[in-house]
Amino acid sequence: MKKLVVISLLAIIGVHNFSCSKKDSTSTGLPAINSANDKQVGASANDLLSAANYTSVKIEIQYMPGFAPDAAAINNLTAFFNSLINKPGGITVVQSQIASANKVVLSLTDIATIEKNNRTVFTSGNQLGVYFLYTDGTYTESAVLGLAYRNTSMCILGKTVHDNSGSIGQASRTKLESTVIEHEAGHILGLVDIGSPMQTNHKDAAHGNHCSNTSCLMYYSSETTDVLGFLITGTIPLLDANCKADLHANGGK
Repeated sequence: MKKLVVISLLAIIGVHNFSCSKKDSTSTGLPAINSANDKQVGASANDLLSAANYTSVKIEIQYMPGFAPDAAAINNLTAFFNSLINKPGGITVVQSQIASANKVVLSLTDIATIEKNNRTVFTSGNQLGVYFLYTDGTYTESAVLGLAYRNTSMCILGKTVHDNSGSIGQASRTKLESTVIEHEAGHILGLVDIGSPMQTNHKDAAHGNHCSNTSCLMYYSSETTDVLGFLITGTIPLLDANCKADLHANGGK
C-alpha cells in the first residue's frame, strides 16, 4: 500500500548550513527571498512563539486554480496558532490565487521559485510573515502531502490532498488538510527539537524530528496511510503535553 506523507524539508535533506557563494544561493540553498524569511526550518521558532521581537503574524496563502484551501481547515490553522503563540497584535490571513505551475511534478526548487515569484508578505517591522503555497501538481516524491522548507515557508500538495480526501471511504478534506497544515506549522514552530529545545526527551530517534507519542500530531505516522484511516472516524490529532511544553518554554503560551 502506498504511503502518503507529511514531511518537512528536514526529512529530505537534514539540517545543513549552506554557503552563500552564489548570488541566488542562500542559507537554505534555495532561490533567494527576503533574508528574514530565508532561513532553515525552525530558525524563527522563538520569534513565532513569543512577542519579544514580533507582536503580530500575517499568514499569506497562495493557491493555484482549482485548489483553494478548505475554509474550515484555515479556521483550524488560525485557532491552532492562536492557542500556541503570543501575538497581542493578532493573526491575519490573506489569500490569493496565482497561476498554475503548468507542471505535473514539482521539485523543491520549483516550489521555492514559485514562492520567490509570487510571495508578497514578508517579515517587516513588528509583523512576522508566514507563507503557505497550495499547488496543482504533485511532488517529486509522489506520496508527499506537504512540506516545510524554510523558517516561514510551507507547501501543501493540493492535488495529492484532493485525490486522497473527500470521497466515499476517504477522510474528509477538512480533517486531512488540517492535519497536514498543522503538522507543518508545528515544524516551523520548532518541533521536534529543531528550534524549540526539548524539555523532556520525546524525539522519535528512528524517524527524525517527530514526537515519540503515537497519539501526537507530530508523531511520524501522521505521514502514512495509518492517519488517513484514522481520520475517517477519528479527530484531527493534537499536540501532546511534551510538544506543548517545548513551545511554552520557547516563548509560547
